[in-house]
Amino acid sequence: MLDERDRKILDLLQSDAGVSVTDLADRVALSVSACSRRIQRLEESGHIARRIVVLDRDKMGVPTTVYALVKTAHHSDDWIENFRKAISDIPEIVEAHRLTGNYDYIVKVVLPRVEHYDVVYKQLVRKVELFDVTASISMETLKSGMSIPVGYAR
Repeated sequence: MLDERDRKILDLLQSDAGVSVTDLADRVALSVSACSRRIQRLEESGHIARRIVVLDRDKMGVPTTVYALVKTAHHSDDWIENFRKAISDIPEIVEAHRLTGNYDYIVKVVLPRVEHYDVVYKQLVRKVELFDVTASISMETLKSGMSIPVGYAR
């Protein structure tokens, strides 16, 4: 069971995984060794899945975001596995979700410019049969981030 200090550690780490243990310990009112033990426990329990570096998309040359809504006529386990493999092999596809409703999947694609979407689209349809794909260009990012709420953690 997590307490408020654990939640605060998680919240601080997800906003900056590079924060020093000393600074973190100071911010949650713990000794460095106690804070270090808590972090280790949170990693071992799986609350901390991994630590990553978030790159600046403009500096990396992929400022454009396209969301593709995908319909398929196939729903077999084999097709889903082939789709999963196809999207994992395309680095511009950074996120994908299976949906309820009128579309089966939504795919987030990051690109150097909108014209490059056609290259990604062709890569995908060569690898897996799709019924319909509708793409929308993100005009402006209103909220972005990897942080999730920590208040629900058990």
